[in-house]
Amino acid sequence: MSGANPKLRRASRVSAVQALYQMDVSGAPHKTVVKEFLDHRFGYEDEPGMVRADEAYFEDILTGVVTNQSKIDTAIDERLSEKWPLRRLDAALRALLRSATYEIQNRPDVPALVIINEYMAIATEFFSGKEPGMVNGVLDKIAKNVRSAEFGLTPSHAASATVEPSAAATVPPSADE
Repeated sequence: MSGANPKLRRASRVSAVQALYQMDVSGAPHKTVVKEFLDHRFGYEDEPGMVRADEAYFEDILTGVVTNQSKIDTAIDERLSEKWPLRRLDAALRALLRSATYEIQNRPDVPALVIINEYMAIATEFFSGKEPGMVNGVLDKIAKNVRSAEFGLTPSHAASATVEPSAAATVPPSADE
């Protein structure tokens, strides 16, 4: 993708997960949280202690998750165990899955494998248990359903694609966008 900076995109994704977490646990409105990040957490290269990010990409993810949350949550919930619905997951894990699912569903300009790889890397930074494998399994199922052509699947194959989260393999690293 022309013009995309992988490091800035990664920072945008991490920040989006953090912002969604903040919204979930505090109940803060999304516009307030977006403004806080834009005004107080993002900075420039020479500004110590500040994060450099693709601010427009961050805002797109956050606004997109809020706007499409029902569709996103349904897609995630359908791929989780009945014993562990989305509402029972850790708030950070919910935020990560929502952010990644938004990108898979709404950012066809970014390859699905890049999105999965990026969020797997974030999951391994945030969690040390089985969560990264579960993230990989859920995102793989969603991506194969939403973007079957990228995986060489017909729509009927994508609908029947099942990957057990515990048996899911990590997507190999690839160049971002």
